[in-house]
Amino acid sequence: MLGRQVNHLLREVPPQYPWGDTKLLFRNSDWRMCNLECAISDRGTPWSRTEKVFHFASDAKNVAVLQAAQIDAVALANNHVLDFDYEGLFETLKVLDRAGVKHAGAGRDLDAAIKPAISEVKGAKIGVIAFTDNQPEWEAAAAHPGIFYLPIDGRDERAGLLLDTISRVRKKVEILVVSGHWGPNWGYEPLAAHVKFGRLLVDAGADLIFGHSGHVFQGIELYRGRPIIYCAGNFIDDYAVDEVERNDESFIFLVHVKHGRISGLTLFPTVIAGCQARLARGRQSREIVLKMASLCVKFGTRTEWHEAECALEIRIDR
Repeated sequence: MLGRQVNHLLREVPPQYPWGDTKLLFRNSDWRMCNLECAISDRGTPWSRTEKVFHFASDAKNVAVLQAAQIDAVALANNHVLDFDYEGLFETLKVLDRAGVKHAGAGRDLDAAIKPAISEVKGAKIGVIAFTDNQPEWEAAAAHPGIFYLPIDGRDERAGLLLDTISRVRKKVEILVVSGHWGPNWGYEPLAAHVKFGRLLVDAGADLIFGHSGHVFQGIELYRGRPIIYCAGNFIDDYAVDEVERNDESFIFLVHVKHGRISGLTLFPTVIAGCQARLARGRQSREIVLKMASLCVKFGTRTEWHEAECALEIRIDR
């Protein structure tokens, strides 16, 4: 989230600032994505068609922040991309396109919002489909801009559209990531409906579920050998920190691919300070990792802590 105080700060600091000492991990990866939870635009006025408390936008020049970490693709299906109305959304799309950052989850109509973002990496194609169960009034339609919205209900026709899209796109790519901006803001455990729905997405052909929306991270499930990150938590923002549910703690989720399959994940614990993501160290890193490891145990997911590298490893046995 690069708006509000982060945006003000970016008028004084270089675009690489929000990444802190995590930037090298991004640059050393072959492909990178994130959920972009704000408009990147100098245009538009705050959304006023329905009641909304927070409106997040970052100056158009701040697309350079994404470029500083070499972000390849962003998910736009969330409850802030339209904070500055349709004009802000359209400008965001243009800014991303000019910067060469692929995007999924929002567009000028439903077809555009559903359309996957596809990247080619070392001869292999990675696809991203993004949806949200937030902000139903922003739902895209055949002749109406918006987000790929759907309720978390496998019986809903919009969920059927998502599942059909996953099955179709899966045939065109080697790795398919499904980004879901879903659920409430708080809670370290996913809703039962999300567990059921996440598994449906894997059954349809998703290789990795990248969940977010909640401000704290949740455990990772390996279902049929595919990781379901139910909620990644917060990574860059200016939010006040809750001392119980620590919304300043998260991870960089490094996904390993071998022979066209996901073979494991390495999680690097992070903390937000001064609108900047930083690698957690010492006692703080161990506390964050211990919390994640205990959440993973509930899904039967085994983890291994490598203290020297300050990383939590999840291996996938096939």
